[in-house]
Amino acid sequence: MSVLVKGGTVVNADRSFRADVLCDDGVIRAVGENQDAPRGAEVVDAGGQYVMPGGIDPHTHMQLPFMGTVASDDFYSGTAAGLAGGTTMIIDFVIPDPQQNLMDAYREWRGWAEKAVADYSFHVAVTWWDESVHKDMGTLVRDHGVNSFKHFMAYKGAIMADDEILVNSFTRAIELGAIVTVHAENGELVYRLQQEIFDKGITGPEGHPLSRPPEVEGEAANRAIRIAEVLGAPLYIVHNSCQQSLEAITRARNEGQRVYGEVLAGHLLLDESVYRHPDFATAAAHVMSPPFRSKGHQAALWRGLQSGNLQTTATDHCCFCADQKAAGKDDFRLIPNGTGGIENRLEVLWHHGVGTGKLTMNEFVKVTSTNTAQIFNIYPRKGSISVGADADIVVWDPEASKTISAKTHHQNVDYNIFEGMTVKGCASHTISNGKIVFADGKLNVERGAGRYVDRPPFATYYDALNTQAQLSEPVPVER
Repeated sequence: MSVLVKGGTVVNADRSFRADVLCDDGVIRAVGENQDAPRGAEVVDAGGQYVMPGGIDPHTHMQLPFMGTVASDDFYSGTAAGLAGGTTMIIDFVIPDPQQNLMDAYREWRGWAEKAVADYSFHVAVTWWDESVHKDMGTLVRDHGVNSFKHFMAYKGAIMADDEILVNSFTRAIELGAIVTVHAENGELVYRLQQEIFDKGITGPEGHPLSRPPEVEGEAANRAIRIAEVLGAPLYIVHNSCQQSLEAITRARNEGQRVYGEVLAGHLLLDESVYRHPDFATAAAHVMSPPFRSKGHQAALWRGLQSGNLQTTATDHCCFCADQKAAGKDDFRLIPNGTGGIENRLEVLWHHGVGTGKLTMNEFVKVTSTNTAQIFNIYPRKGSISVGADADIVVWDPEASKTISAKTHHQNVDYNIFEGMTVKGCASHTISNGKIVFADGKLNVERGAGRYVDRPPFATYYDALNTQAQLSEPVPVER
């Protein structure tokens, strides 16, 4: 089946121009004016609208087993909600238990993801270390299209990676041409502060941000950056929430280090007052790590995004319903960490970014799609409206408006962190793999239609050394 998106303005990361976009067999076949619709093609009238690459969310946790429960959005409902908001691909996380074989965990997650309705890929977490982990990292890169490995510097006693694990894993990633990512919070400090705050009688959600102050994030970000600097590893720091981690990233980038920073839509727009809401369920719904910060940090994060020191936006989509959050009714340390947002990321960033002049349309495409595709080596297959790219497209109506609510969203959770926020600018149509899957407020998705996306490794440090050595050898001259 062919789809012709006609009469719109194509918005890529580098430029905007009037063009029709013809899709066939899941691929963009033509981009230009006055394209004719093939016989039987579906035609999307994009007049007065923008035609952009589908959003890529580089940080989600669908169906995650965590803190004694399982995230309420699985790979079917979560990716469907993403399509309703214009996100056509996710990069989720395989998180092995301590001592669990990496390949066993990877196969388990791949099985869960078979019901996805949009394309997906995986980062794989390194939560422990021995020779089997070293070997499995190689297998994942060479045979399974994994080019990124995640390290949790928090969650002591569970999945926390100490410095020894970081050094071993970073070194192995360099050998394989993979990029390393970290959740930057000092797990030792968080563990201590949690106990101290609880012992003082602070047991409600307000204790959560007190136990994870910005300094513990800044310290961990700087430590990961310096370890990566010594070893020569490219580094991607997820969900930066505060000025301290942003300053560490900015300093490293100014020194020429290859460090990338991600920011969540929620951290740009919500502040720590949510944890002081008198209703436990409302306050607990916002418990995630790192927590939401004061308004000063939000302003700094926007500046980081505008300046290019933060390159990507994500959601850390990991939903838990009120009855699951209630596990921490008497102890904030037991509230499952996680919030939603995959359905609303593009809407809130457009409204508060493009709508206020903080971002241009092209910068919006960069931070919601293209930069992620480039950093994780799937560009221009993803993140571009161009001939030969995957037909993952969002048609964006800049005049449409809606009020976000859990009563109307598609996410499988009973709250929305953006509840009551009115936004201007929404997806009118989403095309995934060349099929119209969302139009005029209605989803039309197929269970299992999402494809696993291989992400090739990068040229390694050792490849570069070998190339340099070859170039340095004297060239024989024939006489």
